[in-house]
Amino acid sequence: MRSLLHSSPVPGAGGHSRVLFALMQCVPYLIALAVLVIELTPAHFIYTGPLLTAVPALAAVTLGPRGTTAAAALALAISVTTATYNGAWGTLQVYSNFLALALVSVAGFIASRAMQERRQRELDQVRRIAVAAQEVVLRPVPAQLGPLRAGSLCLAAGTGARVGGDLYEAVQTRYGVRMIVGDVRGKGLSAVRAVAVALGAFREAVHYEEDLVEVMNRCGAALRREIAVPGAYGQEVLLEGFTTALIAQVPDEPVVQLVNRGHPPPLLLHQGRAAPLMPSLPSPPLGLEDLIADLPEKPESYAFSPGDRLLLYTDGVIEARNPDNQFFALPEALEGIGVGSTPAEFLEQLHQALVRHAGSDLPDDVAMILADRFAGLPEPPPGGADVA
Repeated sequence: MRSLLHSSPVPGAGGHSRVLFALMQCVPYLIALAVLVIELTPAHFIYTGPLLTAVPALAAVTLGPRGTTAAAALALAISVTTATYNGAWGTLQVYSNFLALALVSVAGFIASRAMQERRQRELDQVRRIAVAAQEVVLRPVPAQLGPLRAGSLCLAAGTGARVGGDLYEAVQTRYGVRMIVGDVRGKGLSAVRAVAVALGAFREAVHYEEDLVEVMNRCGAALRREIAVPGAYGQEVLLEGFTTALIAQVPDEPVVQLVNRGHPPPLLLHQGRAAPLMPSLPSPPLGLEDLIADLPEKPESYAFSPGDRLLLYTDGVIEARNPDNQFFALPEALEGIGVGSTPAEFLEQLHQALVRHAGSDLPDDVAMILADRFAGLPEPPPGGADVA
C-alpha cells in the first residue's frame, strides 16, 4: 500500500497530459502519412516539401534522438518514393527538398540530444537531493542488536526523482529489540514530513512504552496531530491519508511479537522454508481506525528460534513486476539465497534478484530489514563493549 500523505502530481504526470503528449508524438508520423497520400494521388500538385521537412523538427521536440533519427529516415524514404513515383528526379526542387531535410534532421538530432542530456542532468541532481533528504531521516540499522544480527536496505524508485514514503528503524531497548517498517502514502516533501513524524514518535515511544500496541498508537497519534495542522495538507490528504505500519519486538525469548496495521506480513525463514507471519485479525492502517470497532489490544507472538531469519519489507518488493506482468516471488527468492550469508550479503543478493525480475528501474520504493537470531551467544561488538 502507499500510505498517509499524497503530494501533487508532477507536471505531465496526469492522465490528460499523458494523452496529449502521446498525441504530440504521433504528429510527425501523421504529417508524413499525409504527405505520402498527397504525393501518390492526383493532389500531388500541392507542394509538400515544407511539410516533410517539419517531420524531423517536430520529432526532435517529443521523440528524443532515436525518434528524431527514425522520423528523418521515414521522411527521406517518403521523399525518395514520391520523387520516383512522380518522375521528379533531376529537378532543382527535389534536391532543394533533400538539402532542407538533411539540414533540419541534423539540427533536430543535435537539439534533441542536448535537451535529453540536460533533462538527465537535472533529474540526476534532483535524485541526489532526494536521496540526501531521505538519508537525513532514515539511518542504517546497526549490524548487531542484542540477540540479533541485522541489516537494512532502502532503494528509491527508478521511475521518478521524488522522495518516497517508506520508513524503517530498529532500536535496542530494555524490552528487547524493536523494529518498525511502514509505508506513507504518496511522495515528495509531504511524505518525508510524515515519515519523520512517525519515526520520531517511534524512536521516543520504544524506550518508555512497555506495551507494543501502545507504541503503535503513539505513532498513529503523532500522524493525526501532524495532519491536523491548519493548512498544512490538502483536502485529499485529510480525506484519504493513511499509513501502513508493522512493529516487531524480539525479546530474549525465542519469539517475535508483532503489531500489524495494514502492512504486508513479514516473512520468517526457518530451516530453509519461508512463511508469512499473518495476523489472526487484519487491522486497518493508521489513519483509518474508524473502519473497525475493536482494534487489537495485544501483540501476536510467533516462534523465532536461533538460526531463523526475519524479513520486514514494504510493498514495493512484492509488487515489482517483470515484463510478463508477474509479481516478484519473495518467498521463493528468500529460499534460494544461501544460509551462510550475513544480513548485508543476504539483502544484496535479494536486491540483485529483485533487479533481475523487474529490470533496472523499480516502479516503487523498497525498504527492508533483515534480522537473524544468533544460533549461539552473540559476538561482542567491535571494541569489546557488552551488548544488552
